[in-house]
Amino acid sequence: MTAELARGQNHPLSQTRLEIRVSAGTPIVAAATLSDEQHQVHGAEWVAHPGTPTLAGLEVSRQAAADHRLAVDLDAMPDAVHRIHILLALPVGQGGGPVRFGAVAAPFVAVTGLDGTEIASFTLTGLDVESAVVALELYRRQGSWKVRAVGQGYAGGLAELLADQGLLHSHQLASTILDAVGQGMARSVAAPPPRTADGDRSRQAAAPYGTGDQTNAPYASQGPQGPTGHHPGYPPTGAPADPAAQQTTGGPIDYTHPGRGTSAPPPPPPTAPPAQPGQPRQPVAGDATGWSMDERLYNQVWGMFEDLARTTAAYRSAVDFADSRMEKELEQVLSDPRSRIGGQADAAQASARTRHTQLVDQARQALDRDLAHLTAEADVVEPALPPMFASWDNPVWHGYRVPMEIPMAVRLGDLHLPECAQLRIPMLVRLPLERGLWIDSGRAGSLDGSFTDSHDLRRLAMEAAVAHAARLLAVHPAGEFTVHVIDPAGSGAQALAPLVQTGVLASPPAVGAAGVTEVLARLTQRVDLVQMALRGGAADSLPPDLDTAQQLLVVNDFPHGFDDRAVTQLRYLADEGPDVGVHLMMVADREDAAGYGPLLDPLWRSLLRLTPVPDDHLADPWVGHAWTYEPPLVPSGSQVVQQVLTQVAAARRAWKR
Repeated sequence: MTAELARGQNHPLSQTRLEIRVSAGTPIVAAATLSDEQHQVHGAEWVAHPGTPTLAGLEVSRQAAADHRLAVDLDAMPDAVHRIHILLALPVGQGGGPVRFGAVAAPFVAVTGLDGTEIASFTLTGLDVESAVVALELYRRQGSWKVRAVGQGYAGGLAELLADQGLLHSHQLASTILDAVGQGMARSVAAPPPRTADGDRSRQAAAPYGTGDQTNAPYASQGPQGPTGHHPGYPPTGAPADPAAQQTTGGPIDYTHPGRGTSAPPPPPPTAPPAQPGQPRQPVAGDATGWSMDERLYNQVWGMFEDLARTTAAYRSAVDFADSRMEKELEQVLSDPRSRIGGQADAAQASARTRHTQLVDQARQALDRDLAHLTAEADVVEPALPPMFASWDNPVWHGYRVPMEIPMAVRLGDLHLPECAQLRIPMLVRLPLERGLWIDSGRAGSLDGSFTDSHDLRRLAMEAAVAHAARLLAVHPAGEFTVHVIDPAGSGAQALAPLVQTGVLASPPAVGAAGVTEVLARLTQRVDLVQMALRGGAADSLPPDLDTAQQLLVVNDFPHGFDDRAVTQLRYLADEGPDVGVHLMMVADREDAAGYGPLLDPLWRSLLRLTPVPDDHLADPWVGHAWTYEPPLVPSGSQVVQQVLTQVAAARRAWKR
């Protein structure tokens, strides 16, 4: 039976390997403090938080998220530790989110076993102006552990909470924790969609949250916005633009055509027929919430990504527990001389290994059950995806037409985990892009390091860049996305042929030093002009010949052929360009640029790294899974890209007339 605790109630813990599961309607920070018998926290080293997520017997999430799973091993706790406090805090100042718990849904906290069975739960009701709260306390009592529902909130935030825990320099530690949340975006995704009260994923969009470097963000929204988050200064999905408001707030110019209005909400998402008793519910494409089918599919893919991350985490945690338990049992057997008599040691070791196998098999069965459901869902969702979300081999491209609206996201590849390599989750990136892309042409981009032909790898990287550029052109309305190419030595001419031959480029690829200088000068001048117009509140005073479309600059074979001035301009475009609609896509080998030293480090960190071959360099924010990224390859011999770009070029010519 699950104990539903009220504030102040306690409950005995029958297990020592636990998970603390936290569900909230908005991204929150989870942390924990350890204290001794006198309730004393012995310093920052007794605090687990996103910057220091692992202590002996305790691991917390590495990022703010709407859901958390904290791992606790009470047997591994040092003898000096008598109390564990679970802390929750709103990331105040990180992305303009809510600043008090009274403005969001009451957080729900549950203590569960590794198999997911709830032991005790607590809903933190009654919070108002507080932005930090002590949710639970795990404590020793007469040789056993108990859990107590605390629910003590602090209007002064995390700093006040830590000070009340007896920590010196609490303000400095609170600042360190919030800084770690922002910096942690370098290897994380945006906050996942929240869950409903019944534990099933709602497929609703997470609120916009945070900023920071996402060089290794797998399911990146090119920034921290969730599925319905929007770029600051741009209207939310489905909302009408307000040019006057944008001018007064200094946000980017809205390029939406004034004649394109919004429509009424679509009918509710389709639902599957009720499952027969004992049978799983059949998946349905678009069974998530959203204003349109595209948004529902986007949120559904988000839910699949989250579910795969969490079910794999549970499996790995169970296997780790089985391994540690077997090791402990074998160590006890070998350390007891009495067990060495009469073959007792062999029997005890065999018994320990049998229990280990049983635990692992049980965990694998649960994983296989979840993977089967997700695979069935993927089999239904993938064929239903629109072109902006679909892979290049999806038949939907055969009926492609140039869209009339800018989509909410675009597919930049697939993600999978080694436990189920055949289950691919589409990697969807929000539009408009908030960060540039770095297509890694170095051997470091090869998953097993076996790709040794640097020439072929550069060719593949350029082909991947062309596929990405073609997709971005295909998902934008005519005249609302412009592509420029810099190819200093002309080495990418073969890969660039689809873009050049169809005439979708703004101008022929720039070659030589003069071409590089001209393109960079033109784009940096555009950034300067738009920024000055926005800061002066005079967006309507821009030159009439200024191309107001989103701009993409594809740079091949960087840094070869670039002098210091060109490098500085590229850094400027990477930093300032996205806010005014100018984006970079660089095809480069990081090792080749090592000679520039720290000069290029800010540039690399500002771009989202993708690879032309499978590579496991991406991670999620919950447990840091190493996700394998698969590039969006065009089927061999397929003319789909050529056909799509031909339609884009025709629509562009018609738009110019």
